[in-house]
Amino acid sequence: MTTIVLVRKNNEVVVAGDGQVSMGNTVVKSTASKVRKIEKRDVVAGFAGSTADALTLFERLEAKIEKHAGNLSRAAVELAKDWRTDKYLRRLEALMAIGDKENSYIISGTGDVLEPEGDVIGIGSGGNYALAAGKVLIDTDMSAEEVAKKAIKVASEICVFTNDNIKVHKI
Repeated sequence: MTTIVLVRKNNEVVVAGDGQVSMGNTVVKSTASKVRKIEKRDVVAGFAGSTADALTLFERLEAKIEKHAGNLSRAAVELAKDWRTDKYLRRLEALMAIGDKENSYIISGTGDVLEPEGDVIGIGSGGNYALAAGKVLIDTDMSAEEVAKKAIKVASEICVFTNDNIKVHKI
C-alpha cells in the first residue's frame, strides 16, 4: 500500500505521495513516484495500489480527460464506469485521488466517484493518518504543499507501509 494526500488551499491544489513500494512485509523500493501531473489540463493525481495498475489507470484517466475536453468530472465518471465494467480493469484493486482547480475526487474500482467534504483527501494504507494530520494543518499558515508534505510525514511515522520519501505535484 501507500499514502496519498490531496490538499486544496489558497487556490493551490497539491497531491503528495510517499515513495515506498512493499511486497508483503518487504520494502522493494523506497523512491517510487505515485503522483503525476497531467500538464495539458492542469490535473494532479495520486494512486494507491500496484505500480502496473497505476500506470494503466493514469493513462486511461489522461485519455478520458482529453476525450472530454478537460472536464474532470465527466472524465472521472467515465473512468469509473470503465473500471467497473471492463473485464481487465475490474481486476485492479486501487484508489485514485485526483484534482483540478475546481474539483477533487476519489475514484475506486467499484465505480465510486466521491467528492469528499473539506479540502483534504487521504487514501491508501496511511491515508487516514494523513487525512487527520491534513485536516488539523489546513487551518494554519502553512501552504498547501507544506500541509501535504507534513501530512505524509506524520503518516510515515505511524504506517509501516509508508515512508517519508515524498513526491509532490501542484497546480
